[in-house]
Amino acid sequence: MLLNELLCISKVPPGTKHVDVDLSSLPPTTAMAILLYNRWAIRTIVQSSFPVKQVKPGPPQLNVMNQMQQEKELTENILKVLKEQAADSILVLEGALKLNKDLYVHTIRTLDLLAMEPGMVNGETESSTAGLKISAEEIQCQVCYDLGAIYFQQGSTNPAVHENAKEKFFKTKELIAKNGSSSLHFTIDEERLAGYCQACGVLTSSSDDASQQATPYSQIHSCMKSGNYQDLVKIFLEDNLALSLPVQFRQSVLRELFQKAQQGNDALDEVCFKVCVCNTVCDVLQGRTIDIQFCQLFLKPSKEKIDFLLEVCSRSINLENASEALKRKMAAFLKNLCLGLEDLQLVFMISSHELFIKLLKDDERKLLIDQMRKRSPRINLCTKPVTSFYDIPASASVNIGQLEHQLILSVDPWRIRQILIELHGMTSERQFWTISNKWEVPNVYGNVILGIKDNLTRDLVYILMAKGLHCCAIKDFVHAKQLFAACLELVTEFSPKLRQVMLNEMLLLDIYTHEAGAGVSGERPPSDLISRVRGYLEMRVPDIPLRQVIAEECVAFLLNWCENEYLTMQVPLPLVQTNPYVKLGQLLAATCKELPGPKESRRTAKDLWEVVVQICSVSSQHKRGNDGRVSLIKHRESTLGIMYRSELLSFIKKLREPLVLTTILSLFVKLHNVREDIVNDIAAEHISIWPSSIPNLQSVDFEAVAVTVKELVSYALTINANNHFWLIIQADIYFATNQYSAALHYYLQAGAVCSDFFNKMVPPDVYTDQVIKRMIKCCSLLNCHTQVAILCQFLREVDYKTAFKALQEQNSHDAMDSYYEYIWDVTILEYLTYLHHKRGETDKRQIAIKAIGQTELNASNPEEVLQLAAQRRKKKFLQAMAKLYF
Repeated sequence: MLLNELLCISKVPPGTKHVDVDLSSLPPTTAMAILLYNRWAIRTIVQSSFPVKQVKPGPPQLNVMNQMQQEKELTENILKVLKEQAADSILVLEGALKLNKDLYVHTIRTLDLLAMEPGMVNGETESSTAGLKISAEEIQCQVCYDLGAIYFQQGSTNPAVHENAKEKFFKTKELIAKNGSSSLHFTIDEERLAGYCQACGVLTSSSDDASQQATPYSQIHSCMKSGNYQDLVKIFLEDNLALSLPVQFRQSVLRELFQKAQQGNDALDEVCFKVCVCNTVCDVLQGRTIDIQFCQLFLKPSKEKIDFLLEVCSRSINLENASEALKRKMAAFLKNLCLGLEDLQLVFMISSHELFIKLLKDDERKLLIDQMRKRSPRINLCTKPVTSFYDIPASASVNIGQLEHQLILSVDPWRIRQILIELHGMTSERQFWTISNKWEVPNVYGNVILGIKDNLTRDLVYILMAKGLHCCAIKDFVHAKQLFAACLELVTEFSPKLRQVMLNEMLLLDIYTHEAGAGVSGERPPSDLISRVRGYLEMRVPDIPLRQVIAEECVAFLLNWCENEYLTMQVPLPLVQTNPYVKLGQLLAATCKELPGPKESRRTAKDLWEVVVQICSVSSQHKRGNDGRVSLIKHRESTLGIMYRSELLSFIKKLREPLVLTTILSLFVKLHNVREDIVNDIAAEHISIWPSSIPNLQSVDFEAVAVTVKELVSYALTINANNHFWLIIQADIYFATNQYSAALHYYLQAGAVCSDFFNKMVPPDVYTDQVIKRMIKCCSLLNCHTQVAILCQFLREVDYKTAFKALQEQNSHDAMDSYYEYIWDVTILEYLTYLHHKRGETDKRQIAIKAIGQTELNASNPEEVLQLAAQRRKKKFLQAMAKLYF
């Protein structure tokens, strides 16, 4: 506002662009007013580019906030105008540099005179001398500085402008040197000017600019650009004496090196360390705190690092001229460095260095050695080897604790035995099998083992077995075998009962080892292992503690390797009567053995059916409530069957043989379908072999059956995700639970896996009419009506009624007319043509006519041609559906 008034007073023509005015033809005060305005504009633009710390606002007040917002908007509008006129202002100032005459600026006196008699002050010629005289050199100095600042600011987007900035700043420097920095008529921040000059020297450095190449800034910039990091370290090292580089600049260079190192340049790790050491020593000498980066890089000291650190320290201080304060800072740094090191050789390197000896007196070095001895009894600043940890005398309790720790960690049987011998030699009061709560032995074994009278033998047997079982659980079969073998050798000497226990556990371990190794690739187990499994099932040794899981794994092992003949014909009858897993395995083997069979398999299937129905049945109990009514209570886990349902499910999840899994799945699917309120049956293989009814339907827990079916099919698909019958079961489950998109996914997947992704025809026993109808219903409920019409062609007899009804729907969520190329039934295409004609949908009618007009769909073609056309469209449609739902 004041500058605008000055322009008016100075008779600057209103509405005239300053760039169009010739300053040399204007009176001195008028030219000065234009100059002041444009200098202010340039300075305002430059100042606005600097970051400004926001003032923390006080409690919010509506009127204050509105006022602040208005001021902010006004400032932004002014700044916007100034930036738009920046180019003109620069031209005005460039023109001012060509003026070789003094100018005058109004003072209070001239303004007062002007108010009384305007003509006396502001004459019409450049000879007017009213006001304060500003010399031409002072004007040029100030204008050069302002132009340099705006050029430097523009250099962020146009690097070529840095040359102009450099020229103006160095011209400013020359004029200040010529006129002196104590001029009354201009004030320039010489520190900022020096910074500008250094920055321009770096940004525009050239090979012929020897003066600028001599500055550390330009040298560092050149080294960073060329990758000459050896010279870079040398510059930092030399500057530790000169101290010409600001700490912020040093830190910025180090940050840039760290960024490059993090981007994958491993060669820079050493450079980062060296520059960081230079900066740290510089910080120490200037009394600043040591940066955390130095501590991180010095976490793993080495001889090379210590050597370089000592070199930097030596070259950073001139002991002859250095002050006592500087020497004390360096001495304290080296002392703290020694106290922080654990490697005595590295400590010796520092303490024997010439700089260390000169900086620290004898009594100080002695005190340092005493401090280090107090810190740790192992430190001795002599050349003797460091004492081993185990050579330190310790109390008995410490030794026992150390041995117990080793006992917990060790899996070497011989070492475990040695540790226990040592522990029992120290104390006879402890039961060392109790020191870890992770050592667990089954209760059936625990009573026998803890009955051993000799304490050492009892501890050893218990720990070997517990560690072996743990290794077996985490699939570390190698160590488990070593531990079990050592335990077997030990118990053979005194306990036939425990010997049989260990033989049983080693059999289970061998089963696990084979199933996790060669069994995965389908390699049959060795005949010796099969014989041992049979021998275990037939074993009749009295009073031997047995784990149920071993029998369970043995039966599952025989089923997985199709030992059906043995399970059905050779298993002893008492074993079948006493062991539920053997009985279940025998029934499963007998059913699988007779499949497929029309009637023979039904007898064994009926026995298996009855066993499973009993397991899934619940016991009911009537209870009279407080109101006198009788309620029915069902117990989910019933003991009516040979095992609990959860145990049956756990056993089934050990099976991998496809036929066995298909059989048990088929049984549960049939049991699920028997339910009276079932709406949608689930399809499965061999479902006809099972009975079609249950005498006591209310006793079966059908909710548990439904959950079991879902769990079994999910498990089966982890064994073989490409079994199309299992995929159909999964799809039917989703269909029955109204999850239509997921159902379509599995129906399509079932067809894809058995047809090479629909490049071959899907077998009719996979895509039965029932499956196609369910796919049609899924699409209908998903509002994909065009897909419904196309799928109606897949049925043995085309369902025109459903297809026409679907095509009448106008709110379809599928690709609609894009699917017409997949229709091969001429009747459906003719109906589409009629439908679109009736609706006036010309474009869609043309698509339908184009589809019906293909020669391969001509009714006069041979049946083979028509079938081929239909098959090709089926393939393309199903592939398109698969891409949509997979």
